[in-house]
Amino acid sequence: MAYELHYWPMIQGRGEFVRLALEQAGAEYVDVARLPHEEGGGIEAMMDRLEDEPLRPPFAPPFLRDGDRVIGQTAAILLYLGPRIGLVGESEADRIWTHQIQLTIADMVAEAHDTHHPVGVGLYYEDQKPEALRRARDFRENRMPKFLGWFELVLVRNPAGPDHLVGAAISYADTSLFQLVEGLRYAFPHATAQALDAVPRVAAHAARMAGQPRIASYLASERRRPFGEAGIFRRYPELDPA
Repeated sequence: MAYELHYWPMIQGRGEFVRLALEQAGAEYVDVARLPHEEGGGIEAMMDRLEDEPLRPPFAPPFLRDGDRVIGQTAAILLYLGPRIGLVGESEADRIWTHQIQLTIADMVAEAHDTHHPVGVGLYYEDQKPEALRRARDFRENRMPKFLGWFELVLVRNPAGPDHLVGAAISYADTSLFQLVEGLRYAFPHATAQALDAVPRVAAHAARMAGQPRIASYLASERRRPFGEAGIFRRYPELDPA
């Protein structure tokens, strides 16, 4: 049976990390909320399945349904999918390490989001702009270099070489780091370009991932939604001055 991915149909968001892993693996999946209503899809269908889960309801999309199993939270979904779609090493040490990297990516994603919503997610950006300006400056000058520097170190110290984060093959951590870099390039083009100059292996890693045949095919397809000001990564020029 195909995996069922449930996420908001109009944005990349956190669901994109799961989509990229499924695409790279060539796994069969259905993006439920993007299906027409007459085919059992749409946002209402997604929310019905979220609210009707009787025992272990996910907090929010994204969540994955695999038969009777329902898994929420991006990192947990990828932890579950990794060994099933061939995007994680076979050893327990590799699986734990890959999961640790994914959780660190999630930390940076959350901090990137909080640059434009530092006070409350229920407020408009315009309602918290002074705080956003201050938060974004710290993110550009301190947090972004620190996170990217750590990913650079992980690539440098990989015993199998700097082409991948874990071992000698692509893992879901690799697809997720690619998406993180793409999001940063969209939201903070000036700061990200400067930061990537200091981490050449991270920059090379992103280029290699973009060139993977299945990833490249997905990026060129209509399934890949563009970045925009409704997702995690948002481009507000005042938050990334040249």
